[in-house]
Amino acid sequence: QVQLVESGGGSVQAGGSLRLSCAASGYTYSSSCMGWFRQAPGKEREGVASIDTHGRTNYADSVKGRFAISKDNAKNTLSLQMNSLKPEDTAMYYCATRDYWDCPLLSRSIFPYWGQGTQVTVSS
Repeated sequence: QVQLVESGGGSVQAGGSLRLSCAASGYTYSSSCMGWFRQAPGKEREGVASIDTHGRTNYADSVKGRFAISKDNAKNTLSLQMNSLKPEDTAMYYCATRDYWDCPLLSRSIFPYWGQGTQVTVSS
């Protein structure tokens, strides 16, 4: 069965950096689209970034130029490097995957498998 375990969250001041990781198991990691999502209190879960099996990436406008998603197929690990963090980046961050190689939408509706999340808090 698919298992996704996030780590790397924490508290940081505005302008700082964090690197999130997602350890994946139980499926063909190298053949699957993966993504990062986030959910702030009282808000909908929103897409942050995705990466397909060809390495093509897609980012939400709010994080372009600040965040970078990457995959390490040898280690079955997905990462999200977050730089120039802002208070509005504060949220629970989730790793997700699906059974297909492509990522046609940065939308939670196409991702059936989720991790438990890791909290990111950015103070001003």
